[in-house]
Amino acid sequence: MSSFLRRTLTGIWIVLFVLGGFWLHPVSFFITGLIILTGSQYEYYQLIRGGGSNPQTVTGIIAGSVMFIISTLVSAGRIGTEWFLALIPLLLLIMATELYRRNEKPFDSLAHTFFPLFYYAVPFCLFPFASFSRTGLAPLLPAGTIDFSPGIVIGFFILLWTFDTAAYLTGITFGRHRLLERISPKKSWEGFSGGIIITALVAWLLAGWLGVTGTAGWIIISVIISVAGTYGDLVESMLKRSLGVKDSGSIMPGHGGFLDRFDSTVFSFPLVYLFILLFG
Repeated sequence: MSSFLRRTLTGIWIVLFVLGGFWLHPVSFFITGLIILTGSQYEYYQLIRGGGSNPQTVTGIIAGSVMFIISTLVSAGRIGTEWFLALIPLLLLIMATELYRRNEKPFDSLAHTFFPLFYYAVPFCLFPFASFSRTGLAPLLPAGTIDFSPGIVIGFFILLWTFDTAAYLTGITFGRHRLLERISPKKSWEGFSGGIIITALVAWLLAGWLGVTGTAGWIIISVIISVAGTYGDLVESMLKRSLGVKDSGSIMPGHGGFLDRFDSTVFSFPLVYLFILLFG
């Protein structure tokens, strides 16, 4: 199978998995988000282990999962916000556990254990708050008495993938001036500019269907996604380059791993959610 065909088939699977999972039903929404989060954390810990550090993989993933579970239940109105305080003993337990691991650099381990909780878990924990207790784009299957609309998340991924595709095609066609060659030799200013323009056009076309905010709001969101998503991709490239690896994983043939596919998400979604909270 050619590299292009393999990448195309994997890309179709990713779209079906992400859009289908987040759109189908609140339960599939939760499962999809949890899979992406735990997969991203696991890959980060494996990359760091390859670089010589020894983070707490299991306890770190458990902490991230608990954060996502609590966020889902709070946003759905099933428990109160005070349940976030339950994270305090869990985080303290991680630090206490390090006393018994006999690492030569225990605080290096703790730093790498905690970092994904901030960089990956927090952005994905915003997904439920953007979808539960909201009306708008309905799930594909009835959600019963639960107020649930995945419109923000669905619109976000459509625009994010539009930018990635448009920037790639524009870049290979017209790219001459490198965006940040030291980190990502293939990215160009021409690709970046073309991606922004095409993504803004798609936002304009889909704004009425997506709802939540007006046409101008979705165009601004498209710019936020384009700029912040590019930085997210560059930061992950910086991580991989510092560790001497090309891809974060191989679970998605032709596309790499979870971090390779969702690096732009963790950088841009918090800003999109903040914009909607303030101006949506």
